[in-house]
Amino acid sequence: MTAPRVIVFGSLHYDIMVYGPDRPRKGETVTGESWQPKCGGKGGNQAVSSALAGVETVMIGAVADDAFGQALIANLAAAQVDHRLVRICDGVGSGMSVAIFDAGGDYGAVIVSGSNLTLCQADVDAASGCFDEGSVLILQNEVPEDANVAAARAMQAAGGRVILNAAPARALSDDLQGLVDILVVNAIEAEQMSGLPVIASRAGALEAARRLADHFPTVVVTAGGDGLACVSGSDDYVIAAIDVELVSTHGAGDAFTGVLAAEIALGSTLLDALNGANRAAARLVGMQR
Repeated sequence: MTAPRVIVFGSLHYDIMVYGPDRPRKGETVTGESWQPKCGGKGGNQAVSSALAGVETVMIGAVADDAFGQALIANLAAAQVDHRLVRICDGVGSGMSVAIFDAGGDYGAVIVSGSNLTLCQADVDAASGCFDEGSVLILQNEVPEDANVAAARAMQAAGGRVILNAAPARALSDDLQGLVDILVVNAIEAEQMSGLPVIASRAGALEAARRLADHFPTVVVTAGGDGLACVSGSDDYVIAAIDVELVSTHGAGDAFTGVLAAEIALGSTLLDALNGANRAAARLVGMQR
């Protein structure tokens, strides 16, 4: 038997977080209150979340030889994420983003993918020794789809499982859809993928999960402060959100996905994994009431 392992194939972004009373409308300038840097990218956040859950975690990604890239690698190292497969590339900057938070803790962001768009088959080949039946692979939509397909094929061939956090939402090829074991999306992404309205509630999330379950074996739809729903085969799960005082929603979905993968790698039931991921997201976004 191989040891439980989570492999994250995906994005690393250096985030600049700006705080103000509101997010600007088109053409508007808003006076901010403060800003701070944060190491992120959906892939990086998920890798750190998985490692903090106590599972061996490997990050496969790409950064530039610049200050942002150095900070991103140092952040992975501090969380004890195996970063030996994070490639240093030339001719392009590291991925970065700017996120603007309003007084309520919600945010909007712009990402510049940079080095993340260089991920390719060669990165999958370099990581071939990591893919095995005891592993769970996490993918996101912040890297080229053909690279995601290559990683998913490698994991499927090795007998492991594949989780796709389909964010940001985009059309998925039939090739990628056929390789995904668990789809994780929020209500907005579920709406964009299904082409039908989704109410941001547990009932709405369940309805959306049932629609998407026509294409994926297991579907998880999160509904923010209202909770989440999951459809897996003939089983439905609906879980309420944990009551917290909201501080910030930034990274909640990544914390959820990272812990979900870690719990599954450790052999937890799907329901237990969902509850563990729900608790992790609640800890990230606020303070327990």
